[in-house]
Amino acid sequence: MTSNPAERLPPGRPALLLLTLGRIVREEVERALEAQGLSLRLLSALGHLSREPGLSYSALGRRAGVTAQSMQATVRQLEQAGAVRRVSPAGRGRTAELRVTDTGRQLLRELDHALGSVETPLLDGLTAEEQASLGALLHRLLAKNLRADAPGSS
Repeated sequence: MTSNPAERLPPGRPALLLLTLGRIVREEVERALEAQGLSLRLLSALGHLSREPGLSYSALGRRAGVTAQSMQATVRQLEQAGAVRRVSPAGRGRTAELRVTDTGRQLLRELDHALGSVETPLLDGLTAEEQASLGALLHRLLAKNLRADAPGSS
């Protein structure tokens, strides 16, 4: 019997390997953020808003895999924390125009720090070249699949 559970995973199944590694990374990032009183859900929404200011609740929800109503609750938490501010009046049927504040940018820096604290041990043992190759391959796969999910694509 093998002592390393990873040795039981079939190497010819990248999807299974990515699922397993993704779960591990997510748990580690959530643990690092939780220690600071933060959550990946909140910071994910904040990250989307920082890259694309003015996204609707529906668009934010789609990116996070949650309903628009759930995303409204998340955004309310971000507003209460001072991480985002609404620059358009609230109202039924209106798209909320939300902007990330200085507080929100500081929270994103904390997310970046948490990601780094997880990536360092994760990638330990890989050469700089292997790390760069892994990043490039994952980026290429993600970019290809994000384009496939875009509205209007076949």
